[in-house]
Amino acid sequence: MSFLFGSRSSKTFKPKKNIPEGSHQYELLKHAEATLGSGNLRMAVMLPEGEDLNEWVAVNTVDFFNQINMLYGTITDFCTEESCPVMSAGPKYEYHWADGTNIKKPIKCSAPKYIDYLMTWVQDQLDDETLFPSKIGVPFPKNFMSVAKTILKRLFRVYAHIYHQHFDPVIQLQEEAHLNTSFKHFIFFVQEFNLVDRRELAPLQELIEKLTSKDR
Repeated sequence: MSFLFGSRSSKTFKPKKNIPEGSHQYELLKHAEATLGSGNLRMAVMLPEGEDLNEWVAVNTVDFFNQINMLYGTITDFCTEESCPVMSAGPKYEYHWADGTNIKKPIKCSAPKYIDYLMTWVQDQLDDETLFPSKIGVPFPKNFMSVAKTILKRLFRVYAHIYHQHFDPVIQLQEEAHLNTSFKHFIFFVQEFNLVDRRELAPLQELIEKLTSKDR
């Protein structure tokens, strides 16, 4: 259960990705949750002393997947083929799906379909032991950071879609504090390690400036 959501029963969009208890990554996740509890997000995202950057990015990427999974799970009733025939983040940004293997040429599809493709693709990466090794001593592959960057770039698009197209239901469901805290944590994390290109963040640039200006 992600630190943000306490023990509330919450519908997730896809099955939650668990980090095995007792593993080093589980300890890292616990460390992340403890530091997040202190309220200082800038400090909380920093690489803990003596830890491996790949492992820290892996643990946090899994956690962001779980958070977005829950956040999107709360508004799936509002994100339909009819309400969102294209995957967009406001009028200027539209996303077409391609994963490079099953769908090589980008396709235009509805937001629920796009997010389903996206979350399924992320899940497949997280479940791949050669990409995200969960056992101690198994090295991360050389391309790990570029895969993690692609995952985070795509997860950002779900935040952007929720903020632009579904913020009213988020407010009605009293989820905006969860959404803002989760997104702020995500932004501080990707800024700390330069994981998502600034151009990709453009759809939420004003919000990012607002959320991060207080913590400079």
